[in-house]
Amino acid sequence: FDTANKLLSTLNYKEYTLHIKRKAFTMIELVFVIVILGILAGVAIPKLAATRDDAHIASGRADLLAIRSGIISERQARMFRGSSSYATSLGGNPALFGEVLQSPVRSSTNSGGWTKTNETLYKFHVGPVVLDFDYNATTGTFNCSTTAGSASQDQLCLNLTR
Repeated sequence: FDTANKLLSTLNYKEYTLHIKRKAFTMIELVFVIVILGILAGVAIPKLAATRDDAHIASGRADLLAIRSGIISERQARMFRGSSSYATSLGGNPALFGEVLQSPVRSSTNSGGWTKTNETLYKFHVGPVVLDFDYNATTGTFNCSTTAGSASQDQLCLNLTR
């Protein structure tokens, strides 16, 4: 009778352990999760970096269009005052393009930022690439200078000005 009780208690213990919920993950489950996260990170991070550069290019394109529109608006204002000339300067540091924009652009060497080199030369920074923009006060043009530029600079100029 004693042996039967021991056998019954052993069976009840095994049944009991089958119904207990697990309270932790197994090592293999954790390894699978880490591998999947690594694969996702390997795919997502390069795409995010490209997206950030695309955003800086789009921001630069918007700045460029605003600057060109500001140059034309400033000339029209001058024409109402009796002068047909374009603005002689676009504005200085640290508030760039203040002569032609209501809200000047802050000078920055960060990606997506503008800096001023001299009265007519400005630089636009996208990642490691720096583009030169020339302002011609005679014709009122503000164009990307691709003279002696690399292929990446030429392509970036095309992306900004189209």
